[in-house]
Amino acid sequence: MNNITILCIEDEIEIRTLVVEELEDAGFKTLQASNGREGLEVILAKWPDIVICDITMPEMDGHQVLAEIQLNHPELSAVPFIFLTALADKDNMIAGLQGGAADYLTKPIDFDLLLAKITGCVTRIENEQKTGKAF
Repeated sequence: MNNITILCIEDEIEIRTLVVEELEDAGFKTLQASNGREGLEVILAKWPDIVICDITMPEMDGHQVLAEIQLNHPELSAVPFIFLTALADKDNMIAGLQGGAADYLTKPIDFDLLLAKITGCVTRIENEQKTGKAF
């Protein structure tokens, strides 16, 4: 898993630090952004393998970041995008998934579940690299 880079876009520094530490302990390389606009800039510059993104953030929310990628950067639209948010209502979950998110997890963070979702994304990425096909 050492060749997988995950971007964590989270405006709350304590949560972002905790997520990044867990990911690094699991063997992933990490990138960080403190708001949606900064996150979009990192995505476009660094092309992470997976994005974990909060929804409610200053400057640009998570839905806007995902929509920008899906609409204007199709070359990055297959990057798995996982929402990690306190917005646990069904309408936000549906909006996130219909907007192209690979998954939607709610806070408080269940790190076992988060790592399981990431492992699933990694398996798909590795299969795509082996076969040359997106699943």
